[in-house]
Amino acid sequence: MAYLFSHFKEKITPDGEQIYFSLSRDGLHWEELAGGEPILTAQKGEKGCRDIETVRLQDGSFVILTTDLSIAYRMDDQGRVDWKQVNRTGSKCLRLYRSPDLMHFSEEELIDFGREDFGCMWAPEVYCEEETGEYLIHWGSTVAADDYSHMAIYGSVTKDFRTFSRPKLFFEKENEILDTHLRKIDGIYHLFYKNADSPAMNMHATSKALFGPYEHDEAFEKYMATLEKPGSYEAPTTFTLPDGRWCLMLDFFVCEKEKMGYVPFISPAPGDSHFRMAKESFRFPYGFKHGGVLEISDEEYEALKAFYH
Repeated sequence: MAYLFSHFKEKITPDGEQIYFSLSRDGLHWEELAGGEPILTAQKGEKGCRDIETVRLQDGSFVILTTDLSIAYRMDDQGRVDWKQVNRTGSKCLRLYRSPDLMHFSEEELIDFGREDFGCMWAPEVYCEEETGEYLIHWGSTVAADDYSHMAIYGSVTKDFRTFSRPKLFFEKENEILDTHLRKIDGIYHLFYKNADSPAMNMHATSKALFGPYEHDEAFEKYMATLEKPGSYEAPTTFTLPDGRWCLMLDFFVCEKEKMGYVPFISPAPGDSHFRMAKESFRFPYGFKHGGVLEISDEEYEALKAFYH
């Protein structure tokens, strides 16, 4: 068993907002691939790849989805960004790449899912319902109906990543939410997400059905509230460590640009949401920014390491 981390680097230059790969044997110690250079660089749309999601399909091939957005290109001369404008006009599509092996890739595609009322489409993730063979793509969007003032989670279903259902609302709250991560463990769906406000922090909810209703995890919220600057964590992703513990990674973004990166939290087992910070156990070569972890085989690890040496 080994792990691939697909991510970007939030620098003040466009090269940071592209697709990077890192590898780990144990999920604790990570090494960069391709000498720390991008694996893929966007050429279409906003020419930025943020919020990287790599998915192994049931036929063994892979799909990479990203937010089509470059904040670097939207900065003014003083490095400022009009986020209200980004909510209205940024990321009208998701970017998609296909690959048989994570070494050779199709030409990038931009997918708008047939809806023109989205102000933005942020942080795509994919959940596979193995019983039906369907994939739920979920992401955060604002919509024209409320003047792009309220971000909620929308979803589209596909079986082949070529035809997609019309997006529908998947999960919402009275406050704005973003950055959903979904796992199914022992028949229970675990939904991690970020509250943008009231309070601004990461949340966890569970359900026995994919489309809910989801029950709020009070204990998880109470622990998140004990963190220093709890509103400064986002982009949850989880994976199982080789020893069976469950690792939740949260992107801590209030620090120097070049030092941004994920912070690990560990619980005793998958499905146990009693996480505790464990950053002293991990090593990253640089600040990883919003991405996801994919379990890979030892053979895939060796092939990727040799290809991107």
